[in-house]
Amino acid sequence: MERPHRRGGTLYRGREGMWSWVLHRITGVAIFFFLLVHILDTALVRVSPEAYNRVIDTYKQPIMGLGEIALVAAIGLHALNGIRIILIDFWKLGPRMQRIMFWVAIALWVVLLAGFLPRQITNIVLEAQGMGSV
Repeated sequence: MERPHRRGGTLYRGREGMWSWVLHRITGVAIFFFLLVHILDTALVRVSPEAYNRVIDTYKQPIMGLGEIALVAAIGLHALNGIRIILIDFWKLGPRMQRIMFWVAIALWVVLLAGFLPRQITNIVLEAQGMGSV
């Protein structure tokens, strides 16, 4: 009697579940490192207020505005995917609806970013021109 042939490789094969898993891990690690840097730079005020002020001045550079866009994008995607994961775990229809929920989470993420980006890009441009934020 022969055993049935099993396909080797990964379970996901590049589908929505795999990309959701990968993006959730990447955004989680990125948010962790942001929080670590944020705690360290805030703690710097106790050590040297002058050094703290220099660090805060670097955050006003236009390149950091792009970093803020990346941070907001990571937090938004991580949060929406986290809600999706909770629904998969605790909703009876969750496992069957996980692909649809992935695309809904992506669509909501795009809408939220579309609301954030114009204002942030305006702030970056104004800061680059030396006019300050809106």
